[in-house]
Amino acid sequence: MTAASGGAQTAGRPTRLPRSARRKQLLAAAQQIFVAQGYHAAAMDEIAEQAGVSKPVLYQHFPGKLELYLALLDTHCDAIIAKVRGAMLATPDNKERVKGAVRAYFDFMDHESEAFRLVFESDLRNDPQVRERVERVEQGCIAAITDTVVSDTGQNQANAELLASGLVGAAGQAAQYWLASGRQTPKAEAEALVAALIWRGIASFPLQGESSPGTPGEIG
Repeated sequence: MTAASGGAQTAGRPTRLPRSARRKQLLAAAQQIFVAQGYHAAAMDEIAEQAGVSKPVLYQHFPGKLELYLALLDTHCDAIIAKVRGAMLATPDNKERVKGAVRAYFDFMDHESEAFRLVFESDLRNDPQVRERVERVEQGCIAAITDTVVSDTGQNQANAELLASGLVGAAGQAAQYWLASGRQTPKAEAEALVAALIWRGIASFPLQGESSPGTPGEIG
């Protein structure tokens, strides 16, 4: 039985899975193949075999390899945006929010599935549909943080977006570098270092109703 194959049999015949469960099974199998081989080298035959289904079953759910790949991208893009947004909503403590946003990126990069390769290391980045989804991750995370910056500091939308993009860029780039350099710093320590760096900058912007005259970097 393959790693992604879905299970029980009745009288020697495979049990028919509900459509949602079958789709989840196929996506899991496809992810293993795409992560290991990249988009171009992956074959629908291999994905069907990994899932333990026939190619016609695979094509019933996904008309082609690109549609399957895009469905995976959508799943993981939505997940990381949700994690960053969740970090913003989880606490009113802005220092903890920064830690949560940084942790979201490190968790995504460090996950055993290596799904980050689909988003950040795709060999199909030049495809407009793939590029749009990758850009959506950045924009979605920036939007989640922008809302918090606006409500807490009173900065205008443009300023808040600029600050949010800096946080997202620092967290994402640091997490990718940490992974690429072989996790030389323990994950918790790496997260704390990056969060501290970001916090020392963003904390210089006072909350609405507060003032800190002469604070370096404050926008008047």
